[in-house]
Amino acid sequence: MENTNKEDTVGLRASTGSAYSYAWDKTWQNFLVFFLVAVVLFILEIPSARISPIGEDMFIPGIIILKIFGILYGLFLYVPVDYGAKYIVLKAVRGEEFDSSDVISGFRDYLNVVLSGLLTGAIILVGIIFLIVPGIIFTCRLAFVPYLVMDKKLDAVKAVERSWKMTKGHGWTIFLMGLLAIPIVILGLICLIFGVIISAMWIRAAFASIYHAVDMEEQKQAVAA
Repeated sequence: MENTNKEDTVGLRASTGSAYSYAWDKTWQNFLVFFLVAVVLFILEIPSARISPIGEDMFIPGIIILKIFGILYGLFLYVPVDYGAKYIVLKAVRGEEFDSSDVISGFRDYLNVVLSGLLTGAIILVGIIFLIVPGIIFTCRLAFVPYLVMDKKLDAVKAVERSWKMTKGHGWTIFLMGLLAIPIVILGLICLIFGVIISAMWIRAAFASIYHAVDMEEQKQAVAA
């Protein structure tokens, strides 16, 4: 979807500071919807956290079954909702019309969304297994996959390929955004549950903003060419 909102072409750059600053304004402009989306995702994360215990008993057969169920729950239920949430936030940061029902839009292309989540997760997992650094690199370079699946309607493989190309030259920016998210979450924890939700809203908007900024750069380059 091509952006036509002139407001979004001013003040937003493909940098960590610009993305977070822009996202902060958009978060408060769309506070109610962002808040409801964050609450829905927070509630959906609770079962996954409760059935993924870590400890000496984590290899007991019953616990293993729970962990497998947690993985399947995350892939087949949480991922589609998460993709829909990312799409709502993306529309908001671009100044486009959106509806709260868009949070379930990930189920409209369910198979492709699940496959893209599975493919992305597998690539990152392989990177983590073969030393942690490759896993971090893969995480940064594949950060745009959900937006490309929802926004550009790409299939899983093409979304991975496109994200890798789009993030070329922006990997450090995305990495720094991830690092900055840590103190933001810590500050949110200090303010208890409400603060955590606010920080999650802001971080989610920031990553949508960096995708939007890079997407605008590509559009300008295509026009110039």
